[in-house]
Amino acid sequence: MTETNRIGPGTPFLIVSDVSRSVKHYTEALGFECRFSAPDTDPIFAIVGRDAVQIMLKFVGDEVPPSPNNQQHEWARWDVFVHVPDPDVLAGEFERRRVPFHQVLGDTEDQLRGFEIADPDGYVCFFGRPL
Repeated sequence: MTETNRIGPGTPFLIVSDVSRSVKHYTEALGFECRFSAPDTDPIFAIVGRDAVQIMLKFVGDEVPPSPNNQQHEWARWDVFVHVPDPDVLAGEFERRRVPFHQVLGDTEDQLRGFEIADPDGYVCFFGRPL
């Protein structure tokens, strides 16, 4: 693949009910950093990230509530897939941080190894890799 057609990591865009609360979850619980917020006080948009993964968080208004995939279709469990070379190590880190797991570390029927963490609005992030 040439450099001109190489693409980078994707960035999911989540509509949230409270940007500050969401930023706090991702930074304090999951070890992300806030890479951008606007405005600085009482933000309505932010980008959080850790290493190569980023997530955009946006408050659109009370008339547009968060809409996690699993609330639309119960079989659509995840909103974000984060590739992790060693999910066992990351799960251990999150256990030490006392992060509540939505689904504990294990192997899925889709032949993936990983775990799920839900954010304050119910968006589910899967951290893992193919078996």
